[in-house]
Amino acid sequence: MADNDCRENIITAAIPLFAAKGLNGVSVRELTAAAGVNLSMISYYFGGKEGLYAAVLRNQFAILGKLEEIEQMDIDTLQKFELYVRATVARYRKNPYLLRFYTSELTNPTACFATIIKPAIKRVVQMLLDTFSDGLSHNKFRDDLNPADTVLALAGMINFYFLLEPATAELVDHSAERDEELIRHIMDIFTRGVLK
Repeated sequence: MADNDCRENIITAAIPLFAAKGLNGVSVRELTAAAGVNLSMISYYFGGKEGLYAAVLRNQFAILGKLEEIEQMDIDTLQKFELYVRATVARYRKNPYLLRFYTSELTNPTACFATIIKPAIKRVVQMLLDTFSDGLSHNKFRDDLNPADTVLALAGMINFYFLLEPATAELVDHSAERDEELIRHIMDIFTRGVLK
């Protein structure tokens, strides 16, 4: 197996283990058994379990970098927000373990929080703030809204929807077939609220 393939295989095998048990809940032996490699490979490729965990987080959070492309687009502010909602829904469909890493790092941060998680989240929030500020400058939004509260409410709607999936499966249809309806509802609530 080529070096890069072996490295990627270890990361792929480690993602569900770290997502389920966290950094401290997984042993190096479990990781190597899941990846089908010998014990020394974790040190060789990653310098140890913490280095592998950091590589897993970089792998999972790399998808947030794609959101910066939205900010550069020459489109209407509301279209940018809709693309953000679409990208977030797609992100959770493609990376089902991502929310576990979010919640784990937000509630029980490791050393990776300051170097990987916080900068990634800050970039997304800053992109949303910049987009909202652009909309304010073009009179698209009410000027009595706090930009930070507004964009965090939008992000919270989407993230919480997916976070609550295990607890609300009997109450809410969380299937991917409903994604277009979900995106439409989120954008409608974001732009018009819930009052009649």
